[in-house]
Formats: sequence, C-alpha cells, structure tokens
Amino acid sequence: MVMRFVKRTARAVRIVIGHGGIPRPIRWLAALGLAPIPGPFDEAVLLLVALILYLFYRQELRQAWRDAASADRRDNPAP
Repeated sequence: MVMRFVKRTARAVRIVIGHGGIPRPIRWLAALGLAPIPGPFDEAVLLLVALILYLFYRQELRQAWRDAASADRRDNPAP
C-alpha cells in the first residue's frame, strides 16, 4: 500500500515537472529524486518535491495525480 503511494507520487511529480511551468530549482531537485540512487534517498527527495508542489502548485499536481492514477490502472489492471 505504501509502496503504491510512493510510486504514484513519483509518477505524478514526474508528470508535473515535465509540463515546464515549474521553476528550475524545483525541477533540479526532482531530477535528483529521479536519479537511480540506491536506498530511500531518491524517494525522500521526491516526496519533498511533492510537498512543495502541493503547497504552491496544487492544481497542476492534482491533475498529474489523476493522470498517474489512470496510468497505474493501465499498467496494473484489476483481476
């Protein structure tokens, strides 16, 4: 359950960052979070970016959350 939430959050952050209306320092932080760093560091950075996006870019994050959910349903259909 928690891992699914983290994956969906990471996917939503990736979608929002790709739109281009987000300032560069936040995109750089997100890129660091998307780097294949072993351990929980990259997930923690992505959750921090998600918090920043939630506080200041709520509408964009909400739409990306919906898009991530539909992508998750596409990737993992219910039995």
